[in-house]
Amino acid sequence: MSGASAMGLLTMFGVDMVDMYFLTLLGEQELAAAVGFAGTLLFFLVSVSIGLQIALGALVARSEGAQRRDLARRYCTSSLVFNALVTTLISAVAWFNLGDLLALLGATGQTHAYAVSYASILLPNMPILVLGMSMAAGVRAVGDARRSMWATILGSLVNAALDPLFIFTFGWGLEGAAWASVVARFVAFGVAWHALAIVHRLPCRISLAEFIADIRPIMVIAGPAVLTNLATPISNSFVLRTMAQFGDSAVAGAAIMGRITPVAFAAIFALSGAVGPIVGQNAGAGRYDRVRSTLLNALGFNVLYVAAAWVLMALCAEGMVRAFSASEQAAELILFYCWFLVGAFAFNGFLFVANASFNNLHHPHWATLFNFGRAVVGTIPAVYFGAQWFGPRGVMAGEAFGSVLFGTAALFGAFYLVRRLEREHRAIPPGPLSSPAVAGLETGREPPV
Repeated sequence: MSGASAMGLLTMFGVDMVDMYFLTLLGEQELAAAVGFAGTLLFFLVSVSIGLQIALGALVARSEGAQRRDLARRYCTSSLVFNALVTTLISAVAWFNLGDLLALLGATGQTHAYAVSYASILLPNMPILVLGMSMAAGVRAVGDARRSMWATILGSLVNAALDPLFIFTFGWGLEGAAWASVVARFVAFGVAWHALAIVHRLPCRISLAEFIADIRPIMVIAGPAVLTNLATPISNSFVLRTMAQFGDSAVAGAAIMGRITPVAFAAIFALSGAVGPIVGQNAGAGRYDRVRSTLLNALGFNVLYVAAAWVLMALCAEGMVRAFSASEQAAELILFYCWFLVGAFAFNGFLFVANASFNNLHHPHWATLFNFGRAVVGTIPAVYFGAQWFGPRGVMAGEAFGSVLFGTAALFGAFYLVRRLEREHRAIPPGPLSSPAVAGLETGREPPV
């Protein structure tokens, strides 16, 4: 499951990076900056969709584990309808206020016009993206990680193939990159639908009364999950708005690193997916020595991986600057990040691992607390004062400081929680705890069927 997730993430993040590379070949820093602004706005919607798909996957997995395929089909259908309605509403509100929202993030002049053009193409089909992600979560929930992975991979490969065709051959430029993403979303949607509906036959007919009854269990999981996931785009928006005061070149440098970093650390993003089930199973058996060992091994892997990535990125830093045709200020930020700040991502890894343990030890609210703590208390003040004292470099360093502070605190919190549960000699009750906020399911009640 973890390997399939890492492959899907690596492909998706890799295509985003290639997408940015093609746009930088057009020779305008405003294009890269526009993608940075639009991407930050769209990330809010993606974060909401992640919370929604967590609810679908958790409900389907629990019902499937209880051998209630009828309930799994009903939850799957209700969740898909609910996710589509919520995303359509949010996308419509964002589309009608697109110019104001991008201006609020700090986009101005030609960069603002580019960002509006790019986002206005992507926003109307956000429901397709969310439904594709939700259906892939449903496929994973029944244990079919391979088909879920292929939905992401095939969509990303189509995007990569169409990018140069639309951007250069057809001469569509930035709009071509957006339309390539639109086509890719429909491909991922089609692959995920085939796996969900044709192979596993999960969607079914439901009544309006059944749908209304299912909203409560969906929101029990989706509510905390959405709140947890919104912490990151909130901090990213503040960072971007602060960076925007230093010009489009600074925003372009941050946007380029925003595409490179997820590729470099795809394995760290996938690590929590591997840690969570192991922590949950051993806690359920009362084997807290193994829980502690799992955390230590995950942290060791995290440190070694980040150290290797730091060396590699430091060696390739100047090559990245040339490859992305970065201007002077963008180049300075890329070099500064690769040489001095990459190591701070280890603390992001600490936070990921700790949050996975909180979610699987029946303390998902701790994950929400630490995520929002990093976003609000850790990042915003550090970025603000970093910008005042050290300029754009201070913005990047301030963001890293927030990760160091709360990554360390979350790590100590995870070991403290394990020790406390071990002293109480209380095994965690069994339940499908493989995803964030799924502990909210433990209400002991199911909606009427």
